[in-house]
Amino acid sequence: MATYLFRFNYTPESWAALIEHPEDRRETLATRVFSFGGQLQGFWYSFGEYHGYALVELPDDVSAAAMLAAVSSTGAVRHLDAVVLVAAEDMLEALGRAHEFGYKQPGTLT
Repeated sequence: MATYLFRFNYTPESWAALIEHPEDRRETLATRVFSFGGQLQGFWYSFGEYHGYALVELPDDVSAAAMLAAVSSTGAVRHLDAVVLVAAEDMLEALGRAHEFGYKQPGTLT
């Protein structure tokens, strides 16, 4: 399973609908994530650049892309993206393998 941090901003129309009819968006999101074989780990609203965040485990990038497309297509959000989170253990492995990659910065090839 991969972990994704979804960041979103609602449209003014979505805020107006939520003010008129408050609802817990966690339940609907958790149900849909589960149908993709994943799990909703957390859901928060925030101040600042984004209106909210959802931490989601999904089987693969295709599932994450499908979620992005499905939610974006509704017009309920004006911004939605997903950040793939890499576990510390996986990053340690990647750092070990990076040494083997042998990339040279531009201008240093001889």
